[in-house]
Formats: sequence, structure tokens, C-alpha cells
Amino acid sequence: MGVSKEKVKENRVAIVAASEKLFRAYGIDGVGLSSIMKTAGFTQGGFYNHFSSKEELAVEVVASAMAKGSAHLKAAAVAPERNGQTRMARQLRSYLSKAHRDDIEQGCPVAGLASDVGRLSPDAQSHFAKGLNELVGTLSKMIADESIDLGDAATRTTAISVYCQMVGALVLSRAVVEGDPVLAQEILSAGRKSILDGKALMKGPTAA
Repeated sequence: MGVSKEKVKENRVAIVAASEKLFRAYGIDGVGLSSIMKTAGFTQGGFYNHFSSKEELAVEVVASAMAKGSAHLKAAAVAPERNGQTRMARQLRSYLSKAHRDDIEQGCPVAGLASDVGRLSPDAQSHFAKGLNELVGTLSKMIADESIDLGDAATRTTAISVYCQMVGALVLSRAVVEGDPVLAQEILSAGRKSILDGKALMKGPTAA
């Protein structure tokens, strides 16, 4: 009996989801097709029923992960403010938290995939760049909503700078957490403090 088109689609989505978790945890080059298909619940031989190559799979994983990351930040940008904390401050504390640091499989796709994307195809890099632009755009709107009028260009520059600091602190904290947990936590704390201290133009309180 043949497999329905709907089931084929579901299986493809399952392979992409399994691959995303593995790619984040072990790197794209560190994961073989057998591990991907086993994690997704299929045999290795079924891979080529869905993808022509691992490269094609990687492109779809990057596109899917970046789209989810963008949607998550957009939701945070319009969430109700609470506890006297601005949306920007709340997002910063969530991003540079121990929980997010330890959740590589579900966390920020930029921090999880950036080290691999530069070695992938132009298509994968294009999807990554599109998602990154959307993230920066959303962050720019959050900063504009909570700051005095900096102007579009200065607001975007600030958003890029802040995002780079966030991702950098997260990546470095993850890199040392097993070898020096105290340093890993210091990196998160210093990252939060540095960014918040630099937000003198922000409206309203930033304290938790």
C-alpha cells in the first residue's frame, strides 16, 4: 500500500525536526544520515525518498529554524509588559539565561547554526541571512518602541550591535560551561549588565 501525500509530508517534517536538533547539538558535519533517520524514527534507506542530498536537507533545516526563531522574537515584541520590565529587558534576560544557554536543541537558531552556515551552500546562507535580517528588524522595532527617537539608521545599528553581543555571550557561555561553570555564568551576567547599562536611552525601568 502506498504512502499518502499527507504522510510523506509529515515524514519530511519529522526528518527536518530531528535534523535540526542534531545539527544544533553536534554540528552539521558531525551528524550522519543514519543518526538523523534513526532519531526521526525511520530507516536510513528512506532518506532519499525525501531529499536528494544532506545539503538539500541542511538548506531546509536552516530555513525552518530561522523562520521559527523570527516568529518567536516577533511574539516577544508584542507580549504584554509585566513586573515593571520592558519587553527588551525581558527578552535580554530570557536570552542570556542559564535555561536558554542549556537548551541548545530548542534555543536561538543563530547561535546554534552560525558556525556551520558559512560552510553551506549559497541557498542555505541566503535563508540564514533572511532570517537574521528579520530578527534584526524586530529587535530594531523593540528598541524604537522603548527609546527616544534615534532615527532608523542609528536604531538598526544599535539592534545589530545588541544582537551580536547577545549571541556572542551565549556562544561563549556554552563553550565553557562544562569546563568552568562559574565563568560560563559570569559571561551571561556580564553580557546582560553590559547591554542594559548601555541602554540609557531606553524608556521605563529595565530591572527584573
